[in-house]
Amino acid sequence: MDAFAVGATTIALLVLSVLYQQVHGGLVGSDINGCDVSHGNWVFDDSYPLYAAPSCPFIENEFDCIKNGRPDKDYLKYRWQPSACNLPKFDGSRILKEFRGKSIMFIGDSLSLNQWQSLTCMLHTAVPRAKYTLVRSGGLSTFTFPEYNLKILFSRNAFIVGIVATPAGRVLKLDSILTQDEELWLGIDVLIFNTWHWWLHTGRKQPWDLIQVGKQTYTDMDRLVAYEKALNTWARWVNSNVDPNKTKVFFQGVSPDHSNATEWSDPKAINCNAQSKPLSGPDYPGKAHPAEEVVEKVLRSMSKPVHLLDVTTLSQLRKDGHPSVYGLGGHRGMDCSHWCLAGVPDTWNVLLYAALTQN
Repeated sequence: MDAFAVGATTIALLVLSVLYQQVHGGLVGSDINGCDVSHGNWVFDDSYPLYAAPSCPFIENEFDCIKNGRPDKDYLKYRWQPSACNLPKFDGSRILKEFRGKSIMFIGDSLSLNQWQSLTCMLHTAVPRAKYTLVRSGGLSTFTFPEYNLKILFSRNAFIVGIVATPAGRVLKLDSILTQDEELWLGIDVLIFNTWHWWLHTGRKQPWDLIQVGKQTYTDMDRLVAYEKALNTWARWVNSNVDPNKTKVFFQGVSPDHSNATEWSDPKAINCNAQSKPLSGPDYPGKAHPAEEVVEKVLRSMSKPVHLLDVTTLSQLRKDGHPSVYGLGGHRGMDCSHWCLAGVPDTWNVLLYAALTQN
């Protein structure tokens, strides 16, 4: 077979693959232009970070680790390098132009807030003279670039499914999504969903009293089982309501915490405190994240295409990227869940950028 025929065959297979995905939906994995971008290493790069936090006065204090006194700076200098390819350089001007008149919404907990703040800062850095507005109303934050009529929104929604107040208490309904949330999501051009961290809360931090599935009510259940039931409810909503020709749907992979150093086999450490370097990749020495396995299982079952931002392993390698004592609680607190900005969520947004602009 000559080179032309081989090339034509390859193109035909790629087209068939894309058409199959459009028809059959389901998990769109971490491949971007044929390369698995979730498999790689963090490399030191003097051109990093992608922005300086002081240039974005809207960054939440809890993420501004330098402002909060973090003395080491090397954590700012690491760039994610996939093993088999190079990620495109983030071009904020391209996003602003190609998504003119559109809306991008992050739906989830404070890890979504982390990524939303990162993206707004990356875009602001691309056009520092462009005017912006930031409006917060209840659980919805809207960052707008009026010149481009582009809205970047964050909807705080820790569970995706609804919590309803009843005489018996606050009920977490695993099989229903609140009408007000549905109305918020419809008509958005890019939806990025995330949920996991709040599923583990107990005691005073737990924002519900009962769990309901159908007509059955429970005082509690295995949290991973509850999580899967809720994700299946979300998946049914996407399958029934999203037109892939109008709306791109992403699921932000599970963001790991580093609260227990035994997970990465460091006998000298307790948690993320005083960690200053990433672990070597491409594999994380600890176990696969059970919540991420549930996410992938649910996404594979879906009829509509959902792109997984496969951030779990690359973030597991960044034990150095958290605020630790340089977050909201200061030296009285220990934050090994959120991420410093600039930092790891910038890479999540490079993956988002690559997925939005590929082909």
